Amino acid sequence: MSDLIDVFVIGGGVNGCGIARDAAGRGYSVYLAEMNDLASGTSSWSSKLIHGGLRYLEHYEFRLVREALSEREVLLKAAPHIIWPMRFILPHHKDLRPAWLLRAGLFLYDYIGKRKLLPPTRTVNLKTDETGKPLKPLFTKGFEYSDCWVNDARLVVLNAMDARERGASINTQTKVISAVRQDDIWVIKTQDMQTGDVTEHKARIVINAAGPWVDKVLGQAAGVNDAKNVRLVQGSHIVVPKLHDHDRAYIFQNADGRIIFALPYEQDFTLIGTTDQDYEGDPSDVKITPKERTYLCDAASEYFQKPIVEDDIVWTYSGVRPLFDDGATAAQEATRDYVLKKEQPNNQAAMINIFGGKITTFRRLAESMLEKIEETIGAKGSPWTAEGTLPGGDFAPSEYDAKVSKLVGEFPFLEKKHAARLVRSYGTNAWKIVAKAKSYEDLGIQFAHTLTEAEVKYLMEAEWVTSADDVLWRRSKLGIRYSKDEIKQLEDWFAGLK
Repeated sequence: MSDLIDVFVIGGGVNGCGIARDAAGRGYSVYLAEMNDLASGTSSWSSKLIHGGLRYLEHYEFRLVREALSEREVLLKAAPHIIWPMRFILPHHKDLRPAWLLRAGLFLYDYIGKRKLLPPTRTVNLKTDETGKPLKPLFTKGFEYSDCWVNDARLVVLNAMDARERGASINTQTKVISAVRQDDIWVIKTQDMQTGDVTEHKARIVINAAGPWVDKVLGQAAGVNDAKNVRLVQGSHIVVPKLHDHDRAYIFQNADGRIIFALPYEQDFTLIGTTDQDYEGDPSDVKITPKERTYLCDAASEYFQKPIVEDDIVWTYSGVRPLFDDGATAAQEATRDYVLKKEQPNNQAAMINIFGGKITTFRRLAESMLEKIEETIGAKGSPWTAEGTLPGGDFAPSEYDAKVSKLVGEFPFLEKKHAARLVRSYGTNAWKIVAKAKSYEDLGIQFAHTLTEAEVKYLMEAEWVTSADDVLWRRSKLGIRYSKDEIKQLEDWFAGLK
């Protein structure tokens, strides 16, 4: 059957796109269906970290931590434009975990992963170090360790782009409305959410990477009506004006046993999060609660000299994490590890479902999924993503500044701040946006905050963008700077295309 697809992926988050990329690179034919925009669910509402998960050591999740730690430098080398090293300050709180325990945990953190590029932990005198200045005087000792920052939504898009370049068909605004087994074949119907058109596909295996909707897909599309595998946990963040001038992040312990981060965000802001609470309802409607706002303000104010109050908040976001329901009593204790389950009654066509996972380990999850795909429909290629780069990431992590200087040198009408944003977002693909422009005017309409018509057109042609929201909140985070009038200008531009 010439129209038979090997691997049909439901869901355009980081796991779905990572699997599509790996499978296409091994020679499988791949079709991915995402009912909204790429990274429109959980994948764009993370804490933006590629990290081992220091607190997971307390829950004895050593395998997960080791795997996550080893992934930091693999991903850093694959996408140095959207992933970069970040140093974290962990102040010692005399009423919480003892200093020796923190140091022991950080020793493990340094040495159970494969760390070559990232510097090790050091002890910090907060009375004299610049990182102690924003903190209350009672915090005198701390530890500084390494993890990485990631532009989460762009990580998803770059995986989708690479999958497409390797032959995968990536389809946004495409909803799976039915999936029926016919012996060893799936017959799947999708609906174009913009035109209403329905298309039928045939596939050898279905991968259910629908995130918070994974049980719904399992129930409605595959007819498993009693599906209950995930525990939906809400995580919310607040953004406030920048709280300090240095480039380090903070990790704070709380009296309830949880931790929060205070992270440098988009040059002028500080990102504070996250919360952990069980969620019921439509995952697309999740919003921060008053209780969460208060919790995050109070938790950060425990450490910072200047209290954080709700009037400081300039933006919030919330996401729903589809954690595997392992029966943990508290949301914060539910495992962040991933579970892959194959559903194949009577040796009919198989569906493999993804429960849980974290953005740091998406690539390893994809490799594990490919092992299951090989077992089910046969092997085609070998693992390859550990050495592969993502689109625009074909330069060393240390060369970012040089790339910015090169872009400004070749296009001197670009301000350095603008060039830096383009390279941070697109890496070497930034050159495709400015292309043959001889002046700033050649980039077309100038929207606010360095966004140009040329960039928006590139996003439409190369990155599946169809709306102002896609541009402002997922392909970039410029929306945090945009006024209502500036947003309307971009929305009107999109409306004029119809």
